[in-house]
Amino acid sequence: MRNLVLVIGAGQAGLATGFHLKKAGVPFEIVDGHRRVGDSWRARYDSLSLFTPRQFSALPGLDLPGNRELYASRDEFADYLETYAARFQLPVLLGRRVTRLVNASDGGFGAALDDGSRIIASEVIVAAGALQLALVPKLAVWFGHEVLQLTTETYRSPRQLPYGPVLVVGDGASGRDIAVEVSRLQPVMLATGKPRKLFPERLLGKSIWWWLNLLGVLKAPGDSRIGRKLRQSDAIPDRDRSIDSLTRRGIRVVSRLAEASGTEARFADGTSAIIRTVIWAAGYRDDSFWLDIKGAKSSDGTFLHEAGVSPAKGIYFVGRPWQRNRASALIMGAGDDAEIIIQRLLSDRAKP
Repeated sequence: MRNLVLVIGAGQAGLATGFHLKKAGVPFEIVDGHRRVGDSWRARYDSLSLFTPRQFSALPGLDLPGNRELYASRDEFADYLETYAARFQLPVLLGRRVTRLVNASDGGFGAALDDGSRIIASEVIVAAGALQLALVPKLAVWFGHEVLQLTTETYRSPRQLPYGPVLVVGDGASGRDIAVEVSRLQPVMLATGKPRKLFPERLLGKSIWWWLNLLGVLKAPGDSRIGRKLRQSDAIPDRDRSIDSLTRRGIRVVSRLAEASGTEARFADGTSAIIRTVIWAAGYRDDSFWLDIKGAKSSDGTFLHEAGVSPAKGIYFVGRPWQRNRASALIMGAGDDAEIIIQRLLSDRAKP
């Protein structure tokens, strides 16, 4: 068995993991299916900007250039990741996707890649992130062929949409952003789910993230009192995206999408509308078809872990939502989580 750690994914979680593996002197290789480091960000919609200001959007060892109080763009952060991998000379194998991971006969793991090659590793760290496959509900099939259907993965800009009423399903940060930019060109409806809380973007002249970090809120464990409240509220910062603000922009805010038929969308409150385009922004699910390890995922394909440690020996995770705390799903949490996972991996190696 090769004493090599395989890291799957070269986004922020994978690169932070590589930084700490290299610092610990552990041989490793990062595998990513994209052509360039950062392409997982370049593939998202054009106007995307980071969720957190630059001061809270850097990986260990390298600041993100620019105004610390403002938000980096999609392409700016993608280029930062590419620079990061080069600066620390991280061994990234690009254009290779893991198609199957199995137990090897000698106790390690065998990873089959889509080019026909194979990597043998002693441990595997899955750092593919939480935004993998966009969720599309089953009722989508009831829309007619004349309705263009996109997801947050396939939507790029309003220019790709035919003219006509647009329905955005999902009122998270991405759904609200997309609704706002599309509304500048054509009519938009935003279908909401459960009531979503928003917190102020700034407080007493400081970013709300500065306050949350100072008060330790972002590092509160998920099972703590604060953590449970944060998980329940699922709040997002109000960057002029409140329901009142959306309504003032001319966006029609509607209730949950309940049914579809042809070009008609029907909502939970009994109202309906004729639409030309629907953009699904209802969340994501894990892409785990390749993981063929007993005990590593649930029956529905969800990755199983406790604080990033899989029930399957030798498999670990970095970048999972609420892996340890609220910061785990944010760029600011990748470095800390990666460092802890590497320490755990080394500790597990030392066990008889």
